[in-house]
Amino acid sequence: MGFDPWNPDFVAYPYRVYDELRRAAPVSYFEPTGQWLIARHADVNALLRDRRLGRSYLHVATHEEFGRPAEPEFQEPFWRVIRAGMLDVEPPVHTRLRRLVSKAFTPRMVESLRPRVRAIATGLVDTFVEKGGGDLIAEVAEPLPVTVIAEMLGIPDQDRHLLRPWSADICGMYELNPSPEAQHTAVRAAAEFSAYLKDLADRRRRSPGDDLVSALAAIDELTEDELVGTCVLLLNAGHEATVNVTGNGWWSLFRNPGELERLRADRSLLPTAVEELMRWDTPLQMFERWVLEDIEVHGVRIPRGSEVALLFGSANRDQDVFEDPDRLDVGRADNPHISFGAGIHFCLGAPLARIELLESFGALLDRAGTLELRREPSWKPGYVIRGLHALELTATA
Repeated sequence: MGFDPWNPDFVAYPYRVYDELRRAAPVSYFEPTGQWLIARHADVNALLRDRRLGRSYLHVATHEEFGRPAEPEFQEPFWRVIRAGMLDVEPPVHTRLRRLVSKAFTPRMVESLRPRVRAIATGLVDTFVEKGGGDLIAEVAEPLPVTVIAEMLGIPDQDRHLLRPWSADICGMYELNPSPEAQHTAVRAAAEFSAYLKDLADRRRRSPGDDLVSALAAIDELTEDELVGTCVLLLNAGHEATVNVTGNGWWSLFRNPGELERLRADRSLLPTAVEELMRWDTPLQMFERWVLEDIEVHGVRIPRGSEVALLFGSANRDQDVFEDPDRLDVGRADNPHISFGAGIHFCLGAPLARIELLESFGALLDRAGTLELRREPSWKPGYVIRGLHALELTATA
């Protein structure tokens, strides 16, 4: 089996193929998606920082000039939202947006959220344990980051159930060659979420609160589309990774019981364990960039107008960077994983994600006397954003 992102067996365990790519074909062209696969850590890391590549090309060329078809007209509501957020724009627009939004993500502000994150995590875990367990993803992993970002944005309690479905539907468009159904679902979700946020921002302008939407609505430099795009990005990026690191991470620990016992015995290992779980079974397997000027990687010329697929999951298992990379080591000290990206698009919410993961894993280790797997989980079909359908556990105090 070679690189096959639509094959369930590959999605379940892509690492053997990655190893072959790193050794024999670190730069290779994948015909089904028209992308250049980049497999080694050094190359992925360098290209993430290379300004000859961008998340978009529309600031330098039209679709036609880049040899790309224009998106179908029905997708317009989706791209209007996505391209107004900082992840899918380049400087100088990216610089301006990141400067404005990062005021809400200062280290001091993020650290101030820790007590609230801990309280939410503790409450979710206590409920989970009291009922004897259940689906860890649906009952702990998903509600924690969604609640945190909803509180930050000022989403009323009665509307918060809308957020996770909207996010999941929107992120379906990021998969490789999404089906027509997935495309229409993503467009509908983007339009609904956009309309909701515009109405909420309008209400916050008239009656501001102590929340991020109120703060963003008061910034004259921010257009209405940019406000919506920023909030959508914060929801999607602010919880998709955290959910999947939690699910993938616990499944990793159950497959490596010695490391789980090591972590139970020495809770000081929790910070390195969280980083290692992000490396060992990476939630975001691929990050795509457009080539704005001709580049060369390992003697392979990649021309302007190409798209590169940076294989985060492969880079995080690179034997040239990580000692014994296929071994899960919760005490791994030297761990330059790139699960949060690098360069100007490095994840703005990484400090918050780390706090959520530390508090979630810590609460489960502290408050669940035993955690046992009820059945082996199955992987969702998505490859780019890779996670489990469910993680059914039995829990006792």
